[in-house]
Amino acid sequence: MPQKITEETLLGDIIHEWTILEYEKHTRGTLWYVLAAVLGLALVLYGVFTGNFLFSLIVILAAIILFLQAHQEPRQIPFQITDLGVIVGIRFYPYSEFENFYIIYNPPEVKTLFLDTKNTLQPMLRVPLLDMNPIEVKHSLREYLPEDIEKEEPLTDRAARNWKIH
Repeated sequence: MPQKITEETLLGDIIHEWTILEYEKHTRGTLWYVLAAVLGLALVLYGVFTGNFLFSLIVILAAIILFLQAHQEPRQIPFQITDLGVIVGIRFYPYSEFENFYIIYNPPEVKTLFLDTKNTLQPMLRVPLLDMNPIEVKHSLREYLPEDIEKEEPLTDRAARNWKIH
């Protein structure tokens, strides 16, 4: 489990650092909102007609979350790679928490570092590379973690990016 950083936390020397956004903010047009509203309404009605009110409630909550997320700015979160682990905001992840890492670099759509954790409740840490040099980040992380070069971008990330819901 990641630990909250305190004065006693040993973090190591910083190798790379940059600031990431809490979530990716998409520019959505009117057509996107119309289609989302029609789909959401259809799903809610389906849930009501089939007697699955929990499903309807989940769809409504998802719509509220998307609405709120679209109307607020994402927070800036500091990200650091050190010689002892990874720091995300106020959490420190020692390298022992990770199985491996991989980088998906296909600009301009995808420039992301993925860190696979050993924790089944939090299986992956996804970090946008932004303007960082992926080769430098890769070489630095190879000293501490194995690289999985066979991996592809997760389907959920690809779908969320294409549908602008991430």
